[in-house]
Amino acid sequence: MNLHEYQSKELFARCGIPVPQGRVATTADEAAAAAESLGGALWVVKAQVHAGGRGKGGGIKLARDVAAVRAAAAQMLGERLVTPQTGPEGLPIGKVYVEQGSAIAREIYLSLVLNREKSRIAFVASAAGGMDIEEVAHKSPEKIVRVNIHPAAGLQPYQCRQLAFGLGFTGEQVAEFSSLAGKLYRLYLDLDASLIEVNPLIVTKDGRLLALDAKINIDANALFRQKEAEGLRDPSQEDPMERIASEHDLNYVSLDGDIACMVNGAGLAMATMDLIKLHGGAPANFLDVGGGATAERVTAAFKLILSNRKVRAILVNIFGGIVRCDLIAEGIITAVKEVGVSLPVVVRLEGTNATEARKLLADSGLAITAASDLTDAAKKSVAAARKARQ
Repeated sequence: MNLHEYQSKELFARCGIPVPQGRVATTADEAAAAAESLGGALWVVKAQVHAGGRGKGGGIKLARDVAAVRAAAAQMLGERLVTPQTGPEGLPIGKVYVEQGSAIAREIYLSLVLNREKSRIAFVASAAGGMDIEEVAHKSPEKIVRVNIHPAAGLQPYQCRQLAFGLGFTGEQVAEFSSLAGKLYRLYLDLDASLIEVNPLIVTKDGRLLALDAKINIDANALFRQKEAEGLRDPSQEDPMERIASEHDLNYVSLDGDIACMVNGAGLAMATMDLIKLHGGAPANFLDVGGGATAERVTAAFKLILSNRKVRAILVNIFGGIVRCDLIAEGIITAVKEVGVSLPVVVRLEGTNATEARKLLADSGLAITAASDLTDAAKKSVAAARKARQ
């Protein structure tokens, strides 16, 4: 689950991590009032969306008077911001963050992320802040400093000094950076975060450290014990279909193809999508109905995938281990009748009570195409989608 910049900075400030003064606004007048209350002669107006690269998409603007703040907010609010991370459809801008301008001497990249290869939380830092860290890693890997934190020992003082020296800090700034790094690490643990990123962390002209940006991602699997953080969720920034899927305990990810997939088990779902691609098709989604799929869940899954107007065919691939295939077949029949499915439906069922399930589908009188195996199912769904496009 992602947080907005203004939400992340509120959490930073609560932990004693220095951030510029700012106010969130939902209208142009509120943005102007925020600038007046903050004072100063320079402000930054930032679109609040769950994506990086906002500056490249016109989502960050400097303003040197209150009228310019109002104009920038009016231009952003109610629009959709397109960045390299959003795709062409962009994300809606419902809020802007008005922040005091800062006198920047240096920009630094800093992040905490899980290093899955090492099974450690990794602190990643670079003196090339404000840039795409992927580009820095590719072109100038020597500019990146990393330390892996042992879960039993936690972040150690020598690791903080290693990062600080790697970033070129000296004197009192080493202690200041070490304190900030420790607070970020504690916040990462307390929030069950999967990512905390500051890009850039700036050194002001008077030598202070300031988190000019803030990004926090929280592990969705830990939300059951992060009730306060869960209350910060912004559904407008999420894929509507993925949000509906989560309400039915379905694992769903939208893709760009036109063959909808409904599968039980993540590994089988990935294999199904691979075979669709192999035979010339393109999956419209990843959809795992789970090992304990029920008729009700299958019906909900059908409704979900049919809400995607790009879908031209549906492939159902169920392996009945825990779940009985005849129950899934009943769910498919119920769903096709209830939802009024007019698209081609290809079904491959294997496992517990598969023979009974195939008989139920054959006797249903519905236009459901049975497949003998997964390859056959992939070929038939690709052919059905191709025919529907013509």
